[in-house]
Amino acid sequence: MSQHPTLVAVTERIRERSQAKRDAYLKRMRQARQDGVERSRISCTNVAHAYAAMPQNDKLVLKEAKAPNLGIVTAYNDMLSAHQPYETYPSIIKDEARTAGVTAQVAGGVPAMCDGVTQGQSGMELSLFSRDVIALATAVGLSHKVFDAALYLGICDKIVPGLLIAALRFGHLPGLFVPAGPMSTGISNAEKAKVRQLFAEGKADRDALLQSEMASYHGPGTCTFYGTANSNQMLMEIMGLQLPGSSFVGPGTEMREALTRAATRRAAEMARDPSTPALCDIVDARVVVNGIVGLLSTGGSTNHTIHLIAIARAAGLDINWDDFNDLSAVVPLLARVYPNGKADVNHFHAAGGMGFLIRELLDAGLLHEDVNTVLGQGLRRWAEEPCLDGGRIAWRPCPAESLDPAVLATAKSPFSADGGLRLMNGNMGRGVIKVSAVAPEHRVVRAPAVLFDDQEDLIAAFKRGELERDFIAVVRFQGPRANGMPELHQLTPSLTLLQDRGFQVALVTDGRMSGASGKVPAAIHISPECAMGGPLAKVRDGDMLRLDATTGELTAEVPADEWERRELATKDLSGNGFGNGRELFSGMRQIADTAERGACTFQFDD
Repeated sequence: MSQHPTLVAVTERIRERSQAKRDAYLKRMRQARQDGVERSRISCTNVAHAYAAMPQNDKLVLKEAKAPNLGIVTAYNDMLSAHQPYETYPSIIKDEARTAGVTAQVAGGVPAMCDGVTQGQSGMELSLFSRDVIALATAVGLSHKVFDAALYLGICDKIVPGLLIAALRFGHLPGLFVPAGPMSTGISNAEKAKVRQLFAEGKADRDALLQSEMASYHGPGTCTFYGTANSNQMLMEIMGLQLPGSSFVGPGTEMREALTRAATRRAAEMARDPSTPALCDIVDARVVVNGIVGLLSTGGSTNHTIHLIAIARAAGLDINWDDFNDLSAVVPLLARVYPNGKADVNHFHAAGGMGFLIRELLDAGLLHEDVNTVLGQGLRRWAEEPCLDGGRIAWRPCPAESLDPAVLATAKSPFSADGGLRLMNGNMGRGVIKVSAVAPEHRVVRAPAVLFDDQEDLIAAFKRGELERDFIAVVRFQGPRANGMPELHQLTPSLTLLQDRGFQVALVTDGRMSGASGKVPAAIHISPECAMGGPLAKVRDGDMLRLDATTGELTAEVPADEWERRELATKDLSGNGFGNGRELFSGMRQIADTAERGACTFQFDD
């Protein structure tokens, strides 16, 4: 199957746009790989410190056989359900490493916060920047230069992007990502959403809400809706950075442990073979485009319109929202997983999962097949699924047909002809909108603006009955420099309820929504943000706004000369600077880039 011309065109323009930065990046990585592992050249004292606590047999292997040493970077904590299973991974990895004739050490731990816990709380203002803290912590762990390859243990929202950003700055090393899988299915997402709306209306009390939430989030593993955490796992798989079919195998199963052992064996092979592709060889323009295609074809998290840009920059690649928009126009939607449907990721996996999805996209010419991967083979291997053969992992072809066409569609009969992500552009700035869960009749909203500078103010206005009308909520000063760009997911129940009552409502913000962005049209990540002098700060209460998700128009219908004369609104942001550790992130807020530049606090090669 020939490749789709848009896929080819977007990839080529990314290459051309990035050439100087990419060349500089690869030059640094090749020099680092040529230098090799430093332990053969650093002092005996340094080496002794690195291995002092290792078991004696491991020390002998390293000393006498000069065998590879694998570094484990883990995001384990037992407050995150998705990361709790990682508690036992280091011992499993070390055991399998010894069987493979190599050694393994925990190079370092990285923080991992749960956006589900911090939604609507001040801790959410640390969330986006935690990605860069995770990258920094990963770099500290790998900086000892005593590892020949690395295994990255992380799943949730900012953790995988942070790990990958740092891994790419150590891109001369081979590396694999090792998932832990989703929790088992709880109550339906539709039932959970219904109770949330009843609570927002005052028709359900807190006890009923808590009972519903705990029946949904009930055990070890990722949350089962298709938010940022599970979008992360899809990305690592479609980008060839973790083993085929490994994303959505549940924790605590024989298959899960066998996959972890298989990843360890592969890391050992990669560390031994000097010709194996390192991460810098794998993550190129084609692989980044494959990641965007995967995001679009599954209706994945809008957070990755920020994170993928930051990841690409770490690899010397320059992508932007035009690239997402152009690919979205030709990539079909093949998955219906909540919030884009009623199913969860376990249902998606059972219906054929990633192997089926990747095969459909490959056969439609919508993925680059001839790419480097952690298996040293092209992406066609990822059209397979794992199975157990005598306790060890083997792979077999994915199902020939979807086992549930209501959840997983073919490229010839997709749920939608496009990926449901749009670039929004107009006199208020540039942003993105996810419409895969928005009904066609709600994709165009023309209504007066109602301004809020805090999400709590919108919720309070809703409770007072002041929003029983058509309106577009403009929630300002929510960008990285203003307050760390928290997700505004707690606005969803109120806005959804108003839409269900027959009102035309929408949201425009320089902040983020959840990876589970729902059925209310939301133009988000508006850049430049208000705190950087972005034009969204010119909007006034009552301005007639037009949000057209079909054309990408985002306009304040204000005469051009008046718009030009308007002063930018300002806000005293001092209240965002202290409490709950926020003062420790003040430096990051001051230097954060725009959302379309990945909201990075790093200065890469550009």
